[in-house]
Amino acid sequence: MKRIFILGFILLHSGLAFCQQLSRADYLEDLKYLKDTLPKKHINLFAKISKADFEKNIAAIESRLTFPDEETFTTELFKLTVAIGDEHTHVERDFTKVIPIRFNKFTEGIYVTATDTANADVLLYRLTGVNGHSITEVTSRFKEIIQSENASFFNVRFLHFINNPVILKGLHITGSTDETTFDLTAPNGKTIRRIIRSVAGKEAMNLPLIEVKNRPLSPGKNENYWYNYDPKSGTLYFNYNKCQGQNSHPFSAFNDELFATIAKNRPQRLVIDLRNNGGGNSGILRPFIDRIQQSYLNSKGKLFVLIGRQTFSSALLNAVALKQGTYATLLGEPTSGSVNHYGEVRGFKLPHTKFVIAYSTRYWETWKGHDGPLVPDVSITYSVKNFSKGVDEAMVATHYTR
Repeated sequence: MKRIFILGFILLHSGLAFCQQLSRADYLEDLKYLKDTLPKKHINLFAKISKADFEKNIAAIESRLTFPDEETFTTELFKLTVAIGDEHTHVERDFTKVIPIRFNKFTEGIYVTATDTANADVLLYRLTGVNGHSITEVTSRFKEIIQSENASFFNVRFLHFINNPVILKGLHITGSTDETTFDLTAPNGKTIRRIIRSVAGKEAMNLPLIEVKNRPLSPGKNENYWYNYDPKSGTLYFNYNKCQGQNSHPFSAFNDELFATIAKNRPQRLVIDLRNNGGGNSGILRPFIDRIQQSYLNSKGKLFVLIGRQTFSSALLNAVALKQGTYATLLGEPTSGSVNHYGEVRGFKLPHTKFVIAYSTRYWETWKGHDGPLVPDVSITYSVKNFSKGVDEAMVATHYTR
């Protein structure tokens, strides 16, 4: 399957930059264009929302756009996608500001895992509030713009947008996109308030930030796929980070190298890591699945698949295929995406804001009767204490799971 999750981004970046000098009439025209166009293009827009309720939501947005700006319009459209209820139908826009800080969620709470050099002292501080709003209140407001039935789906997108000044202002958590105040608690229990200025950028993931040292193996290299063999533990680790080939290293060649390593070293276990894979083309991994089915590693206690909150779309389909077609044991957290879902995304631009509305064109039923996310066979919880030491709980568990 070719699930083009990045198509909207390609469409978006090929267009004109967002013009900030828009009138209320411009925003209302964009809203009407969305109302008229999305039902025609989406394969089944009214699967989870009735046409009447869809139109009521449009009318409610129109009534709230009394003095619209880009931040308000953005969050209003996000609210609409929550009402629609299709995890692949969403809004994409060209953000130009970002707060240079990243967070991750652990069992103990939400912690700083990367910052710019000016704020490196707050690494591994716990986030307790934003701009005077408690983290509970902030989370509640984000649930207005992000679907929250699937906790993994919500958590991934919450962490993605918590450093987005446009979203924070649109939710009335902050009053400016220029700077944001974070309430943080140090490991020794001391609480501080840190003001961090926004910088130019689309998202914090693309910024050259200082990260926590001693990170686990799993994030590893910045490649779509790679592997590492540890002769001491007998573990062959295969990180499948993106369902997309690489021109410099085609997957067919990579697959041959991987199985040559298996033949030469006869590892005790193979771990396939899909935790950071947000999708692409599910067919890329098919040659690997076909070959591993015939391998001695295709047995309980030897074959493991790591899944998590970021496993989405085509990566989720790959995880299901491994679950159904091999003896793999799945470890980790429930996936961000639903096993059966609308997908095969395309997009259209709104005429004035140039926002891209991504929509589904196909329904994928890969496991009949299975509702919700793919749940692991062995649940793993992640601790900030282990993270700071470079310990990956899921990798540790593969050595003891039979």
